[in-house]
Amino acid sequence: MAESKPPPPVGYDDTPIIPGSCWRVHDIKRPQPRVVAPGTFSTQEQAGTPPSDAVVLFDGTDLSGWKAKDGSEAKWKVENGYMEVVPKTGDISSKAEFGDVQLHVEWCAPAAVESSSQGRGNSGVFLMGRYEFQVLDCYQNQTYADGTTGGIYGQYPPLVNACRKPGDWQVYDIVWIAPRFVGDQLLSPACATVFLNGVLLHHAKVLQGPTQHKKTTAYEVHPGVGPLKLQDHSNPVRFRNIWYRPLTAYDQVVE
Repeated sequence: MAESKPPPPVGYDDTPIIPGSCWRVHDIKRPQPRVVAPGTFSTQEQAGTPPSDAVVLFDGTDLSGWKAKDGSEAKWKVENGYMEVVPKTGDISSKAEFGDVQLHVEWCAPAAVESSSQGRGNSGVFLMGRYEFQVLDCYQNQTYADGTTGGIYGQYPPLVNACRKPGDWQVYDIVWIAPRFVGDQLLSPACATVFLNGVLLHHAKVLQGPTQHKKTTAYEVHPGVGPLKLQDHSNPVRFRNIWYRPLTAYDQVVE
């Protein structure tokens, strides 16, 4: 059987250069976007699958990719495809570290409602171990605005409250641009776009600095990559299907 030949390139080589770029309009030589097979959607009963180029941080089987604050083995519980906070065992962090990413995290607050405000299904998703997006059961549960589910904690409330009821799985999709430093100076701050359950909470929002409690913040120089930290806030919150995709530049060829 004869091998099929790749299709000829399509485009033009006599059009004007696009301002600010090295490519012509409809340039025949411009790199093709790389192919990524999309994952499947999650349901309440079952986690979906990540895209083909994702780095999986937790696939529901074990915590081998995670560690406790002191570097020891993570002590949270794993069963039925999810991990669950074991209160008082401490925060855990991914062994993998990253900068600019698309991050996917699914979480579930306890079905049994206890307490109120910040005491109800509280945890947190910390990018680079420093910048928190609030995890909280805010379904018919009022708290201070910048501590609401999906809030950039202590800085910005979410645009809306898109919480499902306690016991339901909730989905964060976060586009994260890490801060840049030159020497001891901030070159550009962190920026995030956040969806909860497919609803936009923040669009290209610039962060004021790392997360603080009951005080304002400012940037301090730190490495260009960091782990994903999940918070133990003494509530048995569950997590599953955690993955990220490193963000690449336009026209970047990835081997």
